[in-house]
Amino acid sequence: MDTKREKLLTIKQVASILNVHLETLRRWDNAGNLKSIRVSSKGHRRYRKSEIEKLISNK
Repeated sequence: MDTKREKLLTIKQVASILNVHLETLRRWDNAGNLKSIRVSSKGHRRYRKSEIEKLISNK
């Protein structure tokens, strides 16, 4: 799949999908458990939809 065209989700969307707190996602990112993509000059986190789907299917 072309990663440049892949659907990206916001941290709020992912928190809602996984039913976890925003800080939990930030900790997972900092620990390397669920990597985010930083966008904008402010470094907003985005997550690949395919990675979230993969995480859900592995539960």
